[in-house]
Amino acid sequence: MSETTVELESPSPSGGVAGAQLKSIVERIERLEEEKKAISDDIKGVYQEAASNEFDVRVLRQVIRLRRQDAAEREEVETRIDLYLNALGMLRVAG
Repeated sequence: MSETTVELESPSPSGGVAGAQLKSIVERIERLEEEKKAISDDIKGVYQEAASNEFDVRVLRQVIRLRRQDAAEREEVETRIDLYLNALGMLRVAG
């Protein structure tokens, strides 16, 4: 087997099987990036809709973030927030 034959048979980034695979991967990433941008634009539009309906977008973003957390994680964070607010004299007392 000649050296040239070995180079053609082994996958390389410059062509052959690896080149086709690389091109496929790059094209898939590009397509997904386009989809991600479209989804990001859609989300931005929903936040704009919320704002136009006089919802507080900052609070809405926090609600979305909290809903991603499980109950135990959310409770732990809320407990720490209360602890910090209390230490700063900022804790609201229900009454």
